[in-house]
Amino acid sequence: MSKDCTIQDVFHRFYSSFESTHSISPAQRKAAYHIMNCKTGAFGVNVSVCEDCGCISVHYNSCRDRCCPMCQEFPKEKWVDARREDILDAPYFHVVFTVPEELNPIIYSNQKFLYTALYHAASDTLSELAADCKYLGTDIGYICILHTWGSTMNFHPHIHSIVLGGGLDVKNHWKDNGKDFFLPIKVISKTFRGKYMAELKQLWENDRLEFHGSAAPYKNYYTFKELLNTCYAKEWIPYCKKPFDGAESVIRYLGKYTHRIAISNYRIKDMTESTVTFSAKDYKNQGLWKEITISGEEFIRRFLMHVPPKRFVRIRHYGLLSSRNKKKKITLCRNILGCKKYISKLKDMDAPAIIRLLYNKDICKCSSCGGKIIPLPTEQHFIKPKPHMLC
Repeated sequence: MSKDCTIQDVFHRFYSSFESTHSISPAQRKAAYHIMNCKTGAFGVNVSVCEDCGCISVHYNSCRDRCCPMCQEFPKEKWVDARREDILDAPYFHVVFTVPEELNPIIYSNQKFLYTALYHAASDTLSELAADCKYLGTDIGYICILHTWGSTMNFHPHIHSIVLGGGLDVKNHWKDNGKDFFLPIKVISKTFRGKYMAELKQLWENDRLEFHGSAAPYKNYYTFKELLNTCYAKEWIPYCKKPFDGAESVIRYLGKYTHRIAISNYRIKDMTESTVTFSAKDYKNQGLWKEITISGEEFIRRFLMHVPPKRFVRIRHYGLLSSRNKKKKITLCRNILGCKKYISKLKDMDAPAIIRLLYNKDICKCSSCGGKIIPLPTEQHFIKPKPHMLC
C-alpha cells in the first residue's frame, strides 16, 4: 500500500463491493460518486498555456461536495473570513449539546426531523435562558454547527455552539458577565433535555417518525415509552469551554468546526486488500492517539453514515448573528463596546487572488518560466458529468 493513501483511494478499492451488499441513500451515493471522481477529469478540466514558453497546464476540477476531504479548505477559508465582519471584541464561549446514545437508532432513522430538533432544542435553550433576567436578560448571538461523528467515525450527533457572551437588553444596552459563562450548566442540561424530548414525543404522536434497523422495536408504544423514561432519567451533559482569547482566536477556532468532515486524509495510515487503518483519539485514555484497523467496507459504512440529508443546512445563525439582525444590531454592539470592525480580507477577490493571498501561490504564472498563462477555451476540454450527480 502506498504511504499517501487517501479517502478517495479507500472508496476506489471498497465502494463497489460495499454498494452491492448494502442499502444506500441517493445522498450517500452522490457523495461517494463525487469523492471517487474529484479532480480526476470527471467534472471537467481547465487547460492553460503560457504566452512565453508555450507550456500547457491541465487542472482537474474538484467536485465541491461538502463531504469530500479535498474540497473543504477553500470554502472554509472564505466562510471564516466573511465571519470577521460579525466578530466583536467581547467574550465568546463554546457550548456542546449532546444526547444519550440510546436515542442514536431513532435519530439515524429520522435524520432530517431529529437533527432539526437538535437545533430547535439548543437554540431555544440558549435564547430563552439568556433572555431571563435571572441570568443575563439579553438577546444574544450564536452559531450552531451539527456534527454527527466521534473520533472513530461512530454515530454521535451533537451541536457545537459558538456563543457571544453578552447581548442587548430591551433598552438596547450591552450586558455581559465578563469571562464567566452566564448560564449554569445544570440549568442548560435540564432545559435542553426537556425541549428535545418534547419535540421527539410530538413527532412520535403525529406519526412522523420512521423506524428502521435497530430502531424497529420503538414502533411499539411501550418500548418507546421505556426509551423516553431511560432518557429522562439520564443526566444530559452539555460541555462549556473557557472563553476565547480575543476576537482573532474566535475566527481561527470557527474554522476547526464549520467545514470539518468525519475523517481527513491525514488520519489514514494504511490500506490493505481488505482493511483500512486510521488514527483516532482514545478519550478513555486521556485523548491519546491510537491506530484502529477495520475492514474496508466497514470504513465506507461509517463514513457514509455522516452524509447529511439533501439540502440540509449544517451551519445556522441565531439572535444577534441571524441574517435579519446582524447588520443593525452587531453595528450597534460594536459602537457601544467601542471595538474595531474586522474587515474581510477576501471579500470581492477572485479565486486566483485568494489563492495568492492564502497560499502564496500565483496560478496565473507559468511554473516553468514565470510567464503569464492564459486559459484555452474550456468547452473543448469539459466532460459533462451525469445530470443526477451534479451538486
